Amino acid sequence: MAVVYSPSSAPEKRRNWLRGNRKQIIGEYLGEARAALAAAAAAAASKDGESGGGDDEAATAALGLVDAVLEMSPRMEAALELRARSLLALRRYRDIADMLRDYIPSCAKSCSGDDTSATTSSSSGSRTELLSPCRDNSDDGAAVAGKFLCCFDFSELKQRVIAGFSKNAGGETQWRYLILGEACFHLGLMEDAAALLQTGRRLASAAFRRESVCWSDDSFSGDATSSSSSSSSSSQLLAHVKLLLRRRAAAVAAHDAGLHGEAVRHFTKVLDARRGGVLPHPFATACLVGRAEAFRSAGRAADAVADCNRALALDPAFIPALRTRADLFESIGAAGDALRDLEHLKLLYDAALRDGKLPGPTWRPQGGVRFGEIAAAHRALAPRIQRIRAARAAAGGEACGGVVDYYALLGVRRGCARSELERAHLLLTLKLRPDRCASFAERLELVDEHRDIDAVRDQARMSALSLYRMLQKGYSFIMSVVIDEEAAERQRAKDAAAAAAAREKEETALPAEKADLGNVVRENVHVQISQAAVAMPTAAAMVAAAAAAAGSPVFQGVFCRDMAVVGNLLSRGGFDRPMPVKCEAMSC
Repeated sequence: MAVVYSPSSAPEKRRNWLRGNRKQIIGEYLGEARAALAAAAAAAASKDGESGGGDDEAATAALGLVDAVLEMSPRMEAALELRARSLLALRRYRDIADMLRDYIPSCAKSCSGDDTSATTSSSSGSRTELLSPCRDNSDDGAAVAGKFLCCFDFSELKQRVIAGFSKNAGGETQWRYLILGEACFHLGLMEDAAALLQTGRRLASAAFRRESVCWSDDSFSGDATSSSSSSSSSSQLLAHVKLLLRRRAAAVAAHDAGLHGEAVRHFTKVLDARRGGVLPHPFATACLVGRAEAFRSAGRAADAVADCNRALALDPAFIPALRTRADLFESIGAAGDALRDLEHLKLLYDAALRDGKLPGPTWRPQGGVRFGEIAAAHRALAPRIQRIRAARAAAGGEACGGVVDYYALLGVRRGCARSELERAHLLLTLKLRPDRCASFAERLELVDEHRDIDAVRDQARMSALSLYRMLQKGYSFIMSVVIDEEAAERQRAKDAAAAAAAREKEETALPAEKADLGNVVRENVHVQISQAAVAMPTAAAMVAAAAAAAGSPVFQGVFCRDMAVVGNLLSRGGFDRPMPVKCEAMSC
């Protein structure tokens, strides 16, 4: 149940102040402000998912009381501390940063566009004073106290005086470290938050150690319990900040070493961190852009574009996100989207050159972008826009649909199989659905008054829908190419099978033709041999008679294809006795 605090009427107190009770009125105001802050803390602790604003009402009442005290005494340290704590309870971190602007270590770097040299020197002097809080003063005070107490022999009195002096000296600046460190964490200034919280914890430990010198056993236990409970939250926040910084440093180192998958894993751990409760959206925006760079180097253009969309939904004027997304669109051939981002970037450059500072609050870093780089980047941007417009006009403008490299967008190779394409498309569709791309903002904390969660969700959903349509178009385009390639492959396989069948048929038909031709030849030879066998006896007798009459050899030569046939013919012709016969035969 929310606790609602209602302070007493201020007009009566102002009348008493006019009567001369100024000190009493200030004390009452501060007491009621402390009570209101305690009620706000109790309401925040007891609120379980309720939408009640009791804690905000109590913190607002405390802030009004403190402002009234500051009107009476503008330099009162206790009133300044209560005002900072009231702003912290109201989650007005920008007002805390503006209130304690000179104490932020990196304020000079982020405000270099609109700060003069005098302001820079004064802020550096203030930061030096803050980083060594009252060290010289405390030393001088201890020396003075030592000189004053040298004539007394009361050690207990000396310890009490020194402890009280140290308490007053450290208490003036200790709250600045703790409150400003927590505010810097919520504003995304992690390095400043780590430095401030660590120094504040060190000062708190030193102050507690000095104060405990003169405590008794009973007071020591009670004060130790209260001190430990007050510093536990700052210690937990400091541990969370250090963990985030270590993981981001590991991601950047892995990306620089070429281990893009490991860089993506570290950035994902930072963005999905559950330890610590919340993650400020300026720090998350920078981590999203870093993960987009790692995705781009790993060849996952769709994931990189999705991270840039999320970063621009959180901060539409974030220059590194616009640069990265424009480069991505230009690399995949989406000239229209690249031109839109480059023109938006040109408008931001024009506004920065006109106003003399980077867009957004002066305390917010722009991902390493400095104001001195804007002029050179603006000069290089105009010819780039003209070149993309000329290339787009030469390619056919909006009517040219084949300019986009959908293979690079979906992360598949050219000539991929249908299964590879379907798997890549399924994974991207499940990850980048428009109804799921707006859920990332629920894990973040928004610190801008003009950016609420509904506006972030709407812009994230619109950009995710545009990317989803591009993915569907790319999937249809590549699938048509794959289908055509599969049809051509089937036709080539069919033609190859027909040619193989024809060759096999020719090879089987050739032996049959040879066998038939051999049978015909053999039949002709048998016929000729039979005819020769019939006519042979008469011819042989005539030849033998002529040879006997002439006294010469009977045969000069006999030609036949078969020796067995020749021998048979000779035996039939009566040539049993030896006679000079020269026979030759040739076999086919």
